[in-house]
Formats: sequence, C-alpha cells, structure tokens
Amino acid sequence: MSKLKVGVIGCGSISRWRHLPEYAANQQVEIVAVCDIVEERAKEMAEEYNATAYTDYETMLSEADLDVVSVCTPNYLHAPMSIAALNAGKHVLCEKPMATSEEEALAMIEAAEKNGKKLMIAHNQRFVPSHVKARELIENGAIGKIYSFRTAFGHGGPEGWSIDGKDSWFFRKEEAFIGAMGDLGVHKTDLMRYLLGEEFVEVGAFVESSAKENSDVDDSAVCVLKSESGIVGTLAASWAYKKSEDNSTVIYGEKGVLRLEDHPQYGLVAQYTNGEVVNYELGRIQSNDEGGQTGTRVIEHFVNSIINDTVPPIDGESGMKSLKVVLGALESSETKKIVQLS
Repeated sequence: MSKLKVGVIGCGSISRWRHLPEYAANQQVEIVAVCDIVEERAKEMAEEYNATAYTDYETMLSEADLDVVSVCTPNYLHAPMSIAALNAGKHVLCEKPMATSEEEALAMIEAAEKNGKKLMIAHNQRFVPSHVKARELIENGAIGKIYSFRTAFGHGGPEGWSIDGKDSWFFRKEEAFIGAMGDLGVHKTDLMRYLLGEEFVEVGAFVESSAKENSDVDDSAVCVLKSESGIVGTLAASWAYKKSEDNSTVIYGEKGVLRLEDHPQYGLVAQYTNGEVVNYELGRIQSNDEGGQTGTRVIEHFVNSIINDTVPPIDGESGMKSLKVVLGALESSETKKIVQLS
C-alpha cells in the first residue's frame, strides 16, 4: 500500500514536538506539506522534513496532494480549518480542545460524516501506559465499585512551552477562547470519561484568572464533577503550578485506591483494602518540562484507524463530550450554579 500523504497546518510547538516527529517515525505516512502564517517557521519545518512550505492553508489544501491533515493552530481556528480540510476530502487530526462551542464541534462532526473521512481529536492522555492499565483494572473489577476521584493537570504555563513564549496566543481570549481549562482541563475531562467508562452529567466550577499578567483567559480552575452512576470527584487545571508539573489522578473504589502518575518511580500504584500494594513500573508520563512528549501514540492510532477503516479512538463525538464538560464548567463559574450536562 502506498504511504498516506500528510500536511500539517501550524508549525508551532505542538507540531514540532509531537505531530511532525511522530509522523516522521511512522512507516505508513509521508510528510509532504507544512503550513504556517510565519513563513520562516514553515520553511524551517519544510526543510527539516523534506516537505513543501505554505503560508496559506487553503492554498495547501487545493495544491498539495494530501490524504491527511493535522490542525495544530490556535483554538479559534480548529473548527474552520478542520471543516475546510474535511470538505477537501482529507482525514483530519485536530488538536484539543476541538472547538470553541458545541455548534462548531457539531459542524466538524457533520463535515466528517458528509465527506466520509476520519476526524480524531488529539487527546493523548488515554494512551499513557498507567492510564491504559488503570482502565483495565477498573473494567476487570479489581477495585470494585468506584466512589470518587481527584485529577489534576498543572504546570507553570504555556510561556515555557509555546514557541512565542509570553507573547503566545494562549493568553489572548479572542484566539484561545479558554485558558488552562482548554489547554489542560479538557485533557482530564477526556481521561476521566475514558477511565470511568461513563459520561459526566453535572459540573460545578470555580474558574479564575489570577496568576498571569497581560492575560484575559483563565489560569486556575477547580471543578466538581458527577457521573451517570453517581461517582463524584474533583478536577483541577492550572498554569500556576510554578515549581513542577502535576499530572496525577487518584481513583477511590470499594476494594482499593489507584494512584496514577502520583509516585516518583511508579506510573501506577494500586493499594488494596486487604493490605496488598502493587507497584507498576510502566514508564513515566513525559512532561512539558522535558521538552515535550514524543511517542504519545496519537499519530499511530490515527493512522491505523485510516488504514484499517475503523473508528478513531477519540472521534468527533468523543471530543465533543469532553469539550462539553469544559463548556459546562465555564458556565457554572459564570452563573455560580451547578450545570446539567445534557
């Protein structure tokens, strides 16, 4: 079978550290085009990956021979660019959060269906070994009925990660739409839906902007979530964890507790009520502090879904469900009420 031809829109940090290296490492694809409004960045990545550089994504979509497009741009561009690529007959991998509203998300899903193309959202937390193992233990009933959880994703902020540093689009509401909750919180809403195997039905939240100067988006949020079966827990997302990153999750069940990415050595620690403790050395989650994450397996899963014609692990519907929890949290913070997630 001939290789899938890939084009990447956006040549900032997420494409440099994740999409481009992972496509380059995949034997089933070939990077043929890259696009960025900053010509210098597009040319630099084009040279590195032996691709054609574009500064206009519509030109790239019409001129380049592509099967697949990755959308790695500021949040407000995710939906229009994904829809344009789907309508041009390309499969699309879109960065998270998939859109800035439920209406945009639905339009993306409809475009994928109408054109018979795959749409996947790049939530990589599901593929972390400790998270995969925890899901397995939960499904097998190892910790029995789940009562509660707490999950967090926080670091010092995107200025240490984004290619534009303190001048990044992450801090501008008209481009980002949402801050830490869109950057980090949506990863955890997706992760908890995956781990628990059920949807959230209610959310209450405090969403604040207090840690960053010259920013009009949220940088610290704490949410209380309730699932279909009545599991309650907290989710924290923050750009104010200055010293070190926190990417931990703890799940409390009738037969024990699972601690994920909460130990310096073990990716997963299972503490059972009978006194047994099982430490799983699964390889640590990679942090932004280490210069990005390669090997997140997002590209691998996306490419396999195209080649095998299967539903991507995080399709548009799933991406929208994770987004809706975040949108509900924003509404709760604004209205000071618990929000029902229909």
